Amino acid sequence: MQRYRECHDFYHCICNLPVNVESELALKYFEFANLGLPMTAIAALFGPLRLTEQKRARLFSEYVPWALKCGGSAQSLITVYWEERWEQNVIDMKREFGIWDPPEARWSKPLSEAKAAAEKRRQAATTLSSIS
Repeated sequence: MQRYRECHDFYHCICNLPVNVESELALKYFEFANLGLPMTAIAALFGPLRLTEQKRARLFSEYVPWALKCGGSAQSLITVYWEERWEQNVIDMKREFGIWDPPEARWSKPLSEAKAAAEKRRQAATTLSSIS
């Protein structure tokens, strides 16, 4: 379990999955198919309840089939010593492990919109702190 927690972020990188709820769930399905850990199955089963109907439909129609096929056929990633592979090309590692990219991620907000929202929150926080 310790090694799984240490490696989880590497799985995001090697699978080319960003950090958002949909991608996290896709990765849980991949991890279950690849590692067989019960906790990943539980997260994969109940996690979609947090999604909108549209996102849940995309998860099950696009990401889950990819995750089960790719995770089930790839080399077990828990045995990879990522610490010894810093210099290795990611594309070469993906080829070696039998991993291919998932469906393209669709961000809920364009990056420019997300940056503008973050700036607005920062300005509001600055204004509040100057009033206090």
